[in-house]
Amino acid sequence: MSRPDDADSRRAVPPVICYPVETLPQPDMTALARHRAALEKTDEVRVPPRDAACFRVPAGGAFRISSIEGPQVGDLNLWNAGNLSERFYSGKTRALHGTHVTTGERLWTSFPYLRPMATILEDTLDWYGIDPHGGSVHDVIGTRCDPYTNILLSDGQYHHCCHSNLTRALAAETGLTLEEAESHVHDVLNVFMCTGFTRDTGQYFMKASPVRPGDYLDILAEIDLLGALSACPGGDCSAEHSSDAAACYPLLVEIFSPQAGAAQWPSPSINGYDRSHGVPG
Repeated sequence: MSRPDDADSRRAVPPVICYPVETLPQPDMTALARHRAALEKTDEVRVPPRDAACFRVPAGGAFRISSIEGPQVGDLNLWNAGNLSERFYSGKTRALHGTHVTTGERLWTSFPYLRPMATILEDTLDWYGIDPHGGSVHDVIGTRCDPYTNILLSDGQYHHCCHSNLTRALAAETGLTLEEAESHVHDVLNVFMCTGFTRDTGQYFMKASPVRPGDYLDILAEIDLLGALSACPGGDCSAEHSSDAAACYPLLVEIFSPQAGAAQWPSPSINGYDRSHGVPG
C-alpha cells in the first residue's frame, strides 16, 4: 500500500496516558513501613525448582518472596482466599502502573471487584530501572509459560511449565479437580523476571534476571490472600522457557502476620460501580 502524504504528521502525534492515576488513592508508605515492622513471621514455604506451592496471608499481613540459592524467576498468582473468582488482574495493573511494578505500586483484582489486593512494600531490585534494551524487572505483561503454547511451538508435552505447576498446586491446596483448578489460574506477576518489548518488531523479550540470593520482593496483603508461586523452569530466563536444561533454583516465601490482638485490617471496599451497564432497573 502506498505511503500517505501525511504519514509523518500522523506518526508524530504525541501520546496521551490512558489512565492518569493522580486521583488514585495512594498508599501511605511511611505508615505501612511502621505496620510492617510490627508483623511477626508465622510461616514459610519453599518452592521447589520447576514446581509450585501455595501459601496464605491474612489481611494486614505480608509475604516476602526471596532468591535463596541462585538467580531464579517466579510466576505469581493471587486470589481472594474466600472467593477465587476475585483474583489478580495483571492487565488492569499494567494499565494503571505500567509494564513493570515496584515499591509503592499495587496489584489490583479482577472485575467486578477492582480493588487493591496487595501493595509492594520493598523491592531490592528497584535500582534496576529500565535498561538500554528497554528491559525492566517484575513484569505484568507475560502470561506464564504453558503447555498449550509449547505444543504449538514444539509439538511436545511438557508438564512442568508454570501454568501446569500453578494448576497442580492450587488443586492440591483447595481439593479442586485439575480441571476446576486450571480455570482459576490466571496471568501472572513475573517476579524477578527481566523483560520488555523490542523496538523494531514489538516482540516480548526476556533476558537474564539481575536477581541474586538475598534479593526479595516484600508485599502487603490488603485482603485475605491465597497465593501460588511457580519457580519457572526457565531458571533466570536467560535462554528459554519450559526447559529441562536451564539451571533452576528454589524460591522462598515467608509469611508475616499481625500480632495477636491487633486491630482488624481495613481491607479496601470492592469497586462502587452499580453494575447496571446502562440498563434501567
